[in-house]
Amino acid sequence: MGPPPTDQQPSRPRIPKTVWALGLVSFFMDVSSETIHALLPVFLTVTLGVSVTLVGLIDGVAESTAAVTKVFSGYLSDRWGRRKPLILFGYGLGALTKPLFAVAGGPIVVLGARFADRIGKGMRGAPRDALMADVTPPEIRGRAFGLRQALDTAGAFTGPLLAIALMILFAGDIRAVFWVAVIPAVLAVACVVLGVEERDPSSAKSSARPPVRVRDLGEFSRAFWVVVAIGITFTLARFSEAFLILKADAEGLPLVLAPLVLVVLNIVYATGAYPAGALSDHVPAGPLLIAGLLALLFADLSLALLPGLFGVFLGIALWGMHMALTQGLLAKLVADNAPEHLRGSAFGLFNLATGLSLLFASVIAGLAWDMIGPESTFLIGGGFAFVAAMLVGSTQAFRTRAKV
Repeated sequence: MGPPPTDQQPSRPRIPKTVWALGLVSFFMDVSSETIHALLPVFLTVTLGVSVTLVGLIDGVAESTAAVTKVFSGYLSDRWGRRKPLILFGYGLGALTKPLFAVAGGPIVVLGARFADRIGKGMRGAPRDALMADVTPPEIRGRAFGLRQALDTAGAFTGPLLAIALMILFAGDIRAVFWVAVIPAVLAVACVVLGVEERDPSSAKSSARPPVRVRDLGEFSRAFWVVVAIGITFTLARFSEAFLILKADAEGLPLVLAPLVLVVLNIVYATGAYPAGALSDHVPAGPLLIAGLLALLFADLSLALLPGLFGVFLGIALWGMHMALTQGLLAKLVADNAPEHLRGSAFGLFNLATGLSLLFASVIAGLAWDMIGPESTFLIGGGFAFVAAMLVGSTQAFRTRAKV
C-alpha cells in the first residue's frame, strides 16, 4: 500500500529575514524623512517665502537626482555582486543630511540637503530592491515587495503623526521638529548594520561580472521596456506629494495639522500595499494597474473639483489607494522581466526613467499652479492618468499573470 492520501498543499516559502530587516530600515528612515517632508512645503512657502514653482522644482530635482544615482548604484551592485555596502552608504548619507533641514536659512540649503538626501536614496534603492529579489523565491516576490512597501509606508504615516505631536509640543517650532527627526534615521542605519544579510557569498561571488556595457542593454527584453514605458506614464500622472500638502493648506488646514495629509495618504497606502502585493502573485498585472490609475484619476478630479477639505482628503485617500495598487506591482514587474545578472541595473534604469518624469511632472505642476491655479495642476495629472490607463489597457502582455 502506498502512503495515505493527503489534502495538504506544499507549504509556501517564508519571507526571508533580510526582507523583514529591509522593511524595518525603510520604516525608520521614512519616519525620519516624512516627519520633515510633512512640514517642508509649508516651511518653504511660509517660513522662507519661496514660490510654489520653486517648491516643485526643488522636489523634482531631488527625486530625479535619486533616480540618476540609482542607475550607477544598480550597475555597481551588479558588477561587484554585493548589495549591502551600497545600501549602508545610502542610508548613512540620508541620516547625515537630516540636521541640514533644521539649520537651513534659505532655499539653497534646503535644496542642497534634499539633493544629498536623494543621492543617498538613489545609492540604496536599486541595490535594496535587487537584494530583495535575490533572496526571495519568485512565487512569493509580490508578497515580499508588498511587505516592504507596507512597512515603508507605515513609517510614512508615523512620521507625520510624530510631526503633529512635536509641533504641539514645541509650539509650532518647525526647526525643533526637524532636529528630533534625526533619531529614527540613526535607527535605520543600525538596522542595516545588524539585520541585513547578503545572499549566499558563493552565489554573490559567481554573479560578479565585468562592467555593464552599452551593448548589454540588448539583454533587456521588450517586456522590460514596456514596464519602463508604463512607469514613465504613471509618474507623469503622479507629481510630488508636496502639492497635496499645499492644496490642503490653501483650503484652510491649520499649519499644525499639515502633516495629516501624509498621515491619511500613507494609512491607505500601508493598509493596501501587502494585500495588493499578494494579489499580484495570482492575477494578471493589467487589471491591478488600471484600477490604480482609475483611483489616481478620481483623486485628481476630487482635488480639482470638490470644494473644501472634504474634497482634499477624499482625493488624498484615493491617491494612497493608487500607490498601494501600483508601486509594489511595478517593482515586481521589473524584477520578473530583468535578467538576473542585470537586476540591479534594471531597477536603476527603471528609476532613472521614472525619476526624470517626476522632475518634468513636478515642474509642470508648479508652473500650472502659479500661472493658472491649483485646479489646473490636478486636472493635468488626471489627463496623464487617463492616458496611462489607455496604454495599459491596449497592452496585450498585461493580461497574463506574473511576467509581462
